[in-house]
Amino acid sequence: MESRILECGLSLEEAFFRKRDAELIEQHRRLENIKKTREALGEISGIRNPKVLDKLIELEVSPQILSSIAVVPLIEVAWADGAIDVAERAAVLAGAAGNGIAPGSADYALLENWLQHRPPAKLLDAWMHYISGLCEIMSKEECQAFRKELIDRARRVASASGGVMGLVRISLAEQDVLHKMESAFVKNV
Repeated sequence: MESRILECGLSLEEAFFRKRDAELIEQHRRLENIKKTREALGEISGIRNPKVLDKLIELEVSPQILSSIAVVPLIEVAWADGAIDVAERAAVLAGAAGNGIAPGSADYALLENWLQHRPPAKLLDAWMHYISGLCEIMSKEECQAFRKELIDRARRVASASGGVMGLVRISLAEQDVLHKMESAFVKNV
């Protein structure tokens, strides 16, 4: 009887340590995945700031979608009024082509999905952190030129719908998105 109690106690102790070992192994695996993701994001983007890279990971930006992040401003402006019309869609696709996103690519498929289904708000936050990290590795002049090009593309999307009687008018919602995008550059330009 005593040996049976001892066996039961040892069995419970072994189960406890097996469970704890499995938890530690899983935690180690997650940390390794984060490290690999951080390294891949840094390699692809050139960003070395660990805080920026960690924020991108926290916002669930994977290396596979990092190049798609560049068109987030176009998507956000197009969705600002709650729907995307044909003219805005064409402007987004033209702007994406200017970023090197070609039909048939994984980035293009993701873009198509974002045109059909509004992406989560955290995507704009991810873009803002991405821009912050990029501007850290660019010269002031490069960052200013990048800002101008990007905001110009986003304005073309915003003005694609035309407004009243063919007059180009950017809605308040679109202006808010444009201002938020410009704020990502403020401390860097």
